[in-house]
Amino acid sequence: MTQYTVKDVAKLSGVSVRALHHYDEIGLLKPACVGENGYRYYGREELLRLQQILFHRELEFPLEAIAAVLRAPDFDRVEALRRHRTKLAAEARRYRRLLKTLDDTLAALNGETDMNDKEIYRGFAPERQAEYEAWLVDRYGDEMTPHIEFARQKMGAWSKADQEAHKAEVEAIERGLGDALAKGLPADSSALDPLLRRHHAWVALAWKKPPTAAAYAGLADLYLGHEDFRARYEAVQPGLSEYLAVAMKAYAGRALA
Repeated sequence: MTQYTVKDVAKLSGVSVRALHHYDEIGLLKPACVGENGYRYYGREELLRLQQILFHRELEFPLEAIAAVLRAPDFDRVEALRRHRTKLAAEARRYRRLLKTLDDTLAALNGETDMNDKEIYRGFAPERQAEYEAWLVDRYGDEMTPHIEFARQKMGAWSKADQEAHKAEVEAIERGLGDALAKGLPADSSALDPLLRRHHAWVALAWKKPPTAAAYAGLADLYLGHEDFRARYEAVQPGLSEYLAVAMKAYAGRALA
């Protein structure tokens, strides 16, 4: 089996020797062995693990979140690669749209073509939202369509101040839950009820009616099932994805049933 030194791995991957040393120090990427000469040696398994680290870095995961993902007992490298491919393909499509928007805008500014007002924003956040909506329909079926349409119309009528307040509220809730996780508070503790009550109310703002116990618990599964949501929560606090799901389900059974 071929073994590589730190310098070899740095040349292969483009990751600096200093970064590789850091990954070793924090337990993110340990060498296969350390020789009597003190050199770190890496094999195929370590190269593949580094590839996973780099994929997650490309998707803007912090190192702490990457470590949590790779440590998970149910981590499946092949499935992770499939998820990376799906996300990167979606990003590639979005960037192609953004490039076209940029080119069309330049052409319009140079007087070479016309560009209507709607086309100015092609490829930005609304299209990312469309990808989420397509994912929901694909995973949960056509019965999701009327709910998505209702949420789109309701939230589309919000002012910019409404949107900012909605975003600020969920960020505050997520920070509170992340702090609770860091302090070791059990996910099924009733001490989390004030935060979860706020979260339930926050969700209800975009729904026809407040989520039932079953719907709120199902939403927890939805969060766990989409890598973008998992990435968001892991960036707040490693382990928050699973913690939030357990907390939501416990709250649903305790307060909404």
